[in-house]
Amino acid sequence: MATNNVTCPHCWEGGLRTLLVGIAAGASATAALLLTRKSLGIVSVGGGHSLKHRVLDVAAATMQPKYPLAAMSTYLNGFHMYADDMGRQVEATHFCIHLRHDLHQCVIFDSNRPDARRIGIEYIIPGERFLQLPDDEKRLWHSHHYEVKSGLLVAPGIPELAERAYFKDLVTTYGKTFHNWQYDRDDFPYGAPQLMMGFTQDGQIDPLAVDARDRRLGISTEERRHKRYDIPMPDVAPGANAWEAGHAVQTRIEEVEFKRRD
Repeated sequence: MATNNVTCPHCWEGGLRTLLVGIAAGASATAALLLTRKSLGIVSVGGGHSLKHRVLDVAAATMQPKYPLAAMSTYLNGFHMYADDMGRQVEATHFCIHLRHDLHQCVIFDSNRPDARRIGIEYIIPGERFLQLPDDEKRLWHSHHYEVKSGLLVAPGIPELAERAYFKDLVTTYGKTFHNWQYDRDDFPYGAPQLMMGFTQDGQIDPLAVDARDRRLGISTEERRHKRYDIPMPDVAPGANAWEAGHAVQTRIEEVEFKRRD
């Protein structure tokens, strides 16, 4: 079969045309991408990939459908803290999809730049679904009431009315978040995924981090906070934000017995 494909003139010509079109599209897209990266001040992505790899990457991006990525319709920016250490606070850029009526799923990056590092994931559920969780599971989840009301959580670039409508729903939800890249410590994804939490009251978040975020995105957290004053503040369900009781849960790597196939 392979020999026939190679020796068949029509098959070869069709395959060659497809290959040339793909390479041309990839080269054109690569040139555009390189210009975009240059305008953003990004000299090299991935530690200096060769032109060949960049062409292949962009050609694949042009020719291959990526439906789960295309479905990520919501862009959010906020902050997380490590579940066992409020002093470790990181900015988190979310891209989310409303997977079903009671579940959102988000991919989290350290920024919204072409060279952003994928640092984690988050699942978001409504309060009714949270109440159905086992008590041990609830300890892994945090509320979004303060993040929304305080203006810490934003949806950059969309009209205010649309953002407001979205956050009126999100204020009553709960999230379970794990970061697998501790980028506040290392420029490499070392170690086990870490459970993250959200902030629940004033005085917890580093104001310098918020100011830096606001300047970069051209927004005002205080202005967002003021405009959300009449979004109803929900009661937080028992079991969420477990760290507030003075004890936290966190993931660790441990050695276990390997189970062979029966």
